[in-house]
Amino acid sequence: MGVVNITKNTTMICAPLMAQSVEQVLSNMYQAKAEGADVAEIRLDCINNFQPGKDLEIILTKKPLPVLIVYRPKWAGGLYEGDEHKRLEALHLAEDLGADYVDFELKVASNILGKQYSSHQSGTRFIVSCNLDCETPSEEDLGYLVSRMQATGADIIKLVVSVNDITEIARIFQLLSHCEVPIIAYSVGERGLVSQLLSPKFNGALVYGSLKGTPVLGLPTVESLRQTYKVEHMNADTKVFGLISKPVGHSKGPILHNPTFRHVNYNGIYVPMFVDDLKKFFSTYSSPDFAGFSVGFPYKEAVIKFCDEVHPLAQAIAAVNTIIRRPSDGKLIGYNTDCEASITAIEDAIKERGYQNGTASFGSPLAGRMFVLAGAGGAGRALAFGAKSRGARVVIFDIDFERAKSLASDVMGAARPFEDILNFQPEKGAILANATPLGMHPNTDRVPVSEETLRDYQLVFDAVYTPRKTRLLKDAEAAGAIIVSGVEMFLRQAIGQFNLFTGKEAPKEFMREIVLAKF
Repeated sequence: MGVVNITKNTTMICAPLMAQSVEQVLSNMYQAKAEGADVAEIRLDCINNFQPGKDLEIILTKKPLPVLIVYRPKWAGGLYEGDEHKRLEALHLAEDLGADYVDFELKVASNILGKQYSSHQSGTRFIVSCNLDCETPSEEDLGYLVSRMQATGADIIKLVVSVNDITEIARIFQLLSHCEVPIIAYSVGERGLVSQLLSPKFNGALVYGSLKGTPVLGLPTVESLRQTYKVEHMNADTKVFGLISKPVGHSKGPILHNPTFRHVNYNGIYVPMFVDDLKKFFSTYSSPDFAGFSVGFPYKEAVIKFCDEVHPLAQAIAAVNTIIRRPSDGKLIGYNTDCEASITAIEDAIKERGYQNGTASFGSPLAGRMFVLAGAGGAGRALAFGAKSRGARVVIFDIDFERAKSLASDVMGAARPFEDILNFQPEKGAILANATPLGMHPNTDRVPVSEETLRDYQLVFDAVYTPRKTRLLKDAEAAGAIIVSGVEMFLRQAIGQFNLFTGKEAPKEFMREIVLAKF
């Protein structure tokens, strides 16, 4: 179990092209091929002044890779508003000119495909599609809809939904696993990203990816599907790990964990999971396939009550950043790898600069120091407990003063209103740690303290790792402080997570090389 099966699946990667000119379509097709797409989906309704006879011949004679032709009318979510007969004529012409795939909407497919198949001589494969802009139907209703689509005689069926919650995507995975004909099924939007990424595991016929420089919300890039996720190697036995967070767009976990899984020959995939409701999420994704999770903002504290067991350190901190599903009984076990990751990163930076604060070389350089902490959430709690365990005196600032006081009580520290941190005067040699989202992309100019007070800190740590060097760290470095990036904490906690996820020893140097190259 866990060993990579090198047999490739049959899922294709498709780049959707919505260019406004034939010249741009051709350029984008070559780009799609270069980035690793198997198919290009061409939206004819996006081409300005589209002339079927002329434009289709150019596109289909010069195509560098297989193409899927779509001519979407406005009533189906597209841009075409002209004569319906002419639209359908253009799609039939695409078949005659050698299109690899042609898409017909379910509403018109029943009247067309029966007649078409009686004289069907080309190698074109017909796709029957249905785009639902309403609430995701029940499994029973989806099954009925798919049966209607299959009855048209389609070679492939395509179903697009718009979910309000990641748990609705489980119905899509059911369809992909049990459909009797090849099926493309996914959800649009940020919550639907995982439907693309996991489609190959559940036997989806096609997964969509955007081109570099033209991001689409809810779509991975073609390049990431090929390089980061390597979806061609995914199969039914692939174990799923993911980041539970809201939002998830900032996560760099997939860039680190997925190559490392492959490096140690482990059949796993790590994906971002936009979660709105923890209870519904864990109730829905309860199978052994979903083997473990990282936990991000804002759920590190709330997630504890959904764990069957919690490691003593995580229990003391009252924050979990890692969950594994124990193979023997399926129980969820919570851990905290943030604590040691953040504190050892700070300690090592101080030791490297030769500042021991009068302590013996074998003691912690944090002993006796003032440790000023911004943020009392999950990451803040890990930092506070870690600092306390090393003998530091913790002063906590949080926008929720009651939460700050509660954490201060737990670590025998002091609590102050968050607005006081701006001009707080620390003791000489103090440490400042930011455990708030302030400064995270895209709001990179926000900092929790004033520039004038930074000269009073000997070291400044920022748990934010996007960007790698935040505005806070830049200002602190200019003021003469030692700086420690959240990237170092991220790497160290990820090493701990990898050990828990796989039961294998993480290849630390390999992981560090990835971080240095790509973060």
